[in-house]
Amino acid sequence: MSAAREILKSVFGYDSFRPMQEEIIEHVVAHHDALVLMPTGGGKSICYQIPALIFRGTTVVISPLISLMKDQVDALNANGIGADALNSNNDESANEAIRQRCESGLTKILYISPERLQREISWMQHSLNISLFAIDEAHCISQWGHDFRPEYTQLGGLHQMFPDATLMALTATADKLTKEDIVRQLNLREFKLFVSSFDRPNLSLDVRRGYTGQDKLKAILSIISKHENESGIIYCLSRKNTEKVAEQLVDAGISAKAYHAGMSADERNAVQEDFINDRVDVVCATVAFGMGIDKSNVRYVIHYNLPKSIENFYQEIGRAGRDGLPSETVLFYNFQDIVTLRSFVNDSGQREINSEKLDRMQEYAESQICRRRILLNYFGENSESGNSNCGNCDICKHPPRRFDGTILVQKALSAIKRTGERIGFTMTADILKGTRSEEIVKNSFDKLKTFGAGEKTTLKHWHDYLLQMLQLGYIEIAYNENNHLKITESGNEVLFGKKTAELALAASVEARQDSEPKSRARSGRSKFAKGHGTTAAWSGLADGGDETSALFEILRKVRKQIADENSWPAYVVLSDRTLKDLAAQMPQSLGDLHNVFGFGEKKIEKFGQRFVDAVKEFLGR
Repeated sequence: MSAAREILKSVFGYDSFRPMQEEIIEHVVAHHDALVLMPTGGGKSICYQIPALIFRGTTVVISPLISLMKDQVDALNANGIGADALNSNNDESANEAIRQRCESGLTKILYISPERLQREISWMQHSLNISLFAIDEAHCISQWGHDFRPEYTQLGGLHQMFPDATLMALTATADKLTKEDIVRQLNLREFKLFVSSFDRPNLSLDVRRGYTGQDKLKAILSIISKHENESGIIYCLSRKNTEKVAEQLVDAGISAKAYHAGMSADERNAVQEDFINDRVDVVCATVAFGMGIDKSNVRYVIHYNLPKSIENFYQEIGRAGRDGLPSETVLFYNFQDIVTLRSFVNDSGQREINSEKLDRMQEYAESQICRRRILLNYFGENSESGNSNCGNCDICKHPPRRFDGTILVQKALSAIKRTGERIGFTMTADILKGTRSEEIVKNSFDKLKTFGAGEKTTLKHWHDYLLQMLQLGYIEIAYNENNHLKITESGNEVLFGKKTAELALAASVEARQDSEPKSRARSGRSKFAKGHGTTAAWSGLADGGDETSALFEILRKVRKQIADENSWPAYVVLSDRTLKDLAAQMPQSLGDLHNVFGFGEKKIEKFGQRFVDAVKEFLGR
């Protein structure tokens, strides 16, 4: 392992391994198979890249999306590692040149899709000495996984075709069924399961219930204003919403684009390239966007709608803060999301398991306890103390204030009862508020005793309280009856005064969300930094004040120049975390750069002097 530690420092510029990386590498370099579960941003790639540099032969990385390979190859090349991607995006002469580099040993790491692998098997068997197969996004092999791809099932014969090669499967999320399926389908031998901590303390977790479209837009614009010139992703449930939200952001003067499966491959690739290369700040996307993206400087991820499972949600928020710096995640959630997702579940081929996953996602969104604890428990990881709270989610930072909501609940239940339980969420809220819509007048609901009974409560708050009533089991949704609300036995007990109902005060939730400070456009320290993995780079920046922030902006421009010269994304040159450490330490010689986080030998040699010169010029002003 001394060789592994030397590579970690000299090639990647890191002084120490992240949790579990060292154990995984030691196991794999002993030629044992492995299944690695590590959250997005946890450092999975190091686990196969270092063995690749230790092994004599070639390492083949099987990755699901061709469009994402270039990014990873660029990052390896920038660190002086011979890497290539063999795929149909290259012309045949380029692919032949890659084969020759592999055969000569110049390419140590070869990226390939599972489809392309089948075409290249014969050449690999006859011409390459393959030491390691690293199968990324390994959950794709399992029909129990959340992103099943039939092409992955063809990988089960790798051990038979390459008996001397070690197999390593890696994924960010997999439940018990999926883990067992991965091991069985890949025929892993002498394998060990490594499950890293799923805790990402640098990510704040925030859920906002019952927002209208306009409410969401206002909140999104507020979030973006705190992250000027920084990257963010907004996930939407429908293609229509991606386009609508992107258009609203552009109208507000924000650099944003939509991304969804209805676009052509060229259009999607162009959006992705613009995002990776910081030519567009915000991408409004369906879940088709993001798998395998190594962009380390995504500062916020927003879910415009409820995701269909905790696995999807966790993988998507994991695309924020991969550099370890504080990053923000916000989930908007309302009743219509439940209706839409439930219809998807009922039409799916795995109705029972998908329904269970959606239930767990809904419970997360509605919970009144620490959200991080819920996520960790879902992935089988107990917090150090059963009662410990993270201090970096909306529940921990702003514990909900509760009140006796019996009268409010009775008003809502009465409105539902008096209509013959033939109305949904929106109609219930409108009746209580006293809204004379065409449909309400047409059905004579404006003549009900409960019409306008809750006029002093805002529609937004009524939606919030109705969601709480659903969570508390006072009402249920009849999906087979046009999503009408039905009063449960428990609800009837409240309605007829047999028991009381306690609610969380919606007004206090709204107040704390609207009062979030508009901090840091360019200045540095995020409101989430305190007490959550503050690295030397981050705390140094915070302590440096305006001077350090000004230097950071200068260094960003130097990084951008180098990136443009090499046709790389900026974060491939240096991560934001490395730039912040540079700004904090202010190195004035190449030797000083060895102490900067993430500055390996090759990068010091290739462009270290340009950063040193920028620091010297700044200090000499």
